[in-house]
Parts: sequence; structure tokens; C-alpha cells
Amino acid sequence: MNMPIRVAAPIALGLAVLTLACAPAALAQVHRSNPGDADAKTVLDTMPGKGKLTVTTPAFKGGEQIPFENTQYRTNTFPGLSWSKGPAGTKSYALIMQDSTLILRGAPILHWTLFNIPAGVTRLDAGMAPTGNPPGSAYGPNYKGASQPYTGPRTPPGPGDMYHFEIFALDTTLPDEAKSDFAALTKAMEGHVLASGEVVGHGIADPDAPPPAPRPAPPKP
Repeated sequence: MNMPIRVAAPIALGLAVLTLACAPAALAQVHRSNPGDADAKTVLDTMPGKGKLTVTTPAFKGGEQIPFENTQYRTNTFPGLSWSKGPAGTKSYALIMQDSTLILRGAPILHWTLFNIPAGVTRLDAGMAPTGNPPGSAYGPNYKGASQPYTGPRTPPGPGDMYHFEIFALDTTLPDEAKSDFAALTKAMEGHVLASGEVVGHGIADPDAPPPAPRPAPPKP
């Protein structure tokens, strides 16, 4: 499902960086992945479980376009997710959403993390509000910072990006440090993944969206 694409146009890269609200210094760290790129591997690629979870969303079929309503171009509405029950010993689920096409600082763009989802929960409703996450679960970091709710795609112009909604069944719960530190979250997951699965959607730029607002001019010396 991973469909890496090369786009060399500097304009597309510039728009991508503006879209992600990255500092100008990050421009040199942003690129589109190429076939076989190690830095395009998602967490599911590097930390698969022995078991398989079937993951679906009512918003789109695997590999198809993510509706604009589920992106930052419009209402940023959570599309909803369901997954099959984890194996015996599952104590929690972790959800990680990554863009494997656009690479920032040597890794797929991180859009969303939600961890310590109770073992009895196998569905997140479409339209889930930022405060509607299951009791006991916690939002982790994304590219905007710590403890962030669902942050959908805002794909730059071009052929589009692939967005992975990954679910992991864990035999443990994760520490509070995972709220702010992605490295701590994934480190705590190591050796505890019983099963995993994903649904992948294709995001494109909204042709009706206005251009991004210009960045403020730096203050005069």
C-alpha cells in the first residue's frame, strides 16, 4: 500500500513546508520518498506484530482517496476507524497516523498518535471530537507538538501522499512520557506488539482551497 512518489519541484516542497508550519531551516530536511527509502518506513513496517488486525474506516476504502472533509483543507473531521479484536493478552491499543510519502527530519510525517486505548475498545466513531477519545486513552505528539488530537492531511499540490492509519495491540499500557515524545512512545512499544494492522488512504490537494497565507515578514533590524 506504500506508494512512494518523487516530486522534485521546489514549489511543491515549499508549499509542503508551509503547510506543516515548519521552520525555514527544516526545508532541507523535507523530501518525497523514493522506492526502497529506509526513512519512508512507518512504525508498522519497523514494528509489526505477529498477529494481524483488520482495520477499516467508513470514510474510504483502503488505497482510495481520503475525502476532503477529513482533511485540514475543510473541516478536519475524523473519518472513524474500526479494527478487529486483539489476541489474548491485549491490554491496550495504540494508534499512529503517518504520511509515508513526505519525509521530515528523516521519518514519515507524523499526523496523529493516540495510545492506551482500552482493550475493550475496537472502534472510534466518525466525527469524534477532540475531547471524545476513549476514557483512559491519551493523545500523543504529532508534527505540531505534544498531546495533539486528530490532525488530518493537508497534502501539497502534486500526485498526492499516502496516509497510514496504524493500529497496534499491546500487552501493556504506555507511560505518560509518550504524550510529548514520539521516541518515548515507540520505545515503550518495543517488544509489546501482539498484533497490528492498517488502512491506507490517498490524500491530494483540494483544488478549491485558497493558497496558504503568506508568512509574516521578519522584523526590520
